[in-house]
Amino acid sequence: MNSNNRVRRRTLVCAVLLVFLVPPSGSSQDRKVVRVTAERFTFTPSQIKVKRGTVIEFRLKSDDTNHGFRIVGSDANVIIPKRGRGEATLIFRADNSGRYTFECSKMCGAGHSFMRGLITVEE
Repeated sequence: MNSNNRVRRRTLVCAVLLVFLVPPSGSSQDRKVVRVTAERFTFTPSQIKVKRGTVIEFRLKSDDTNHGFRIVGSDANVIIPKRGRGEATLIFRADNSGRYTFECSKMCGAGHSFMRGLITVEE
């Protein structure tokens, strides 16, 4: 078998694998990566909108001290490492329409209680 035939077979095998491994777009399990930065009693962005059925992959980093990230009414709660110590990842499935508050779950100073944001899940 010559090298051109081997290349064609490998390309075909890869294409077939991609068809089976990649979920169709528009599926109920669409994934959205949202990068959130915590700093001085704020989250940026503090308002996030997604469609119902979206899997949100939060990538959380801090530009100052350790913070927490908790979605009220769920089990979602992680510690965000302080600046220069990496990021935390949290997966949240937006299965139900509505509004979900997220907040800092680790005491971080005088403005801690104001450190909040909102996830809006639309139909």
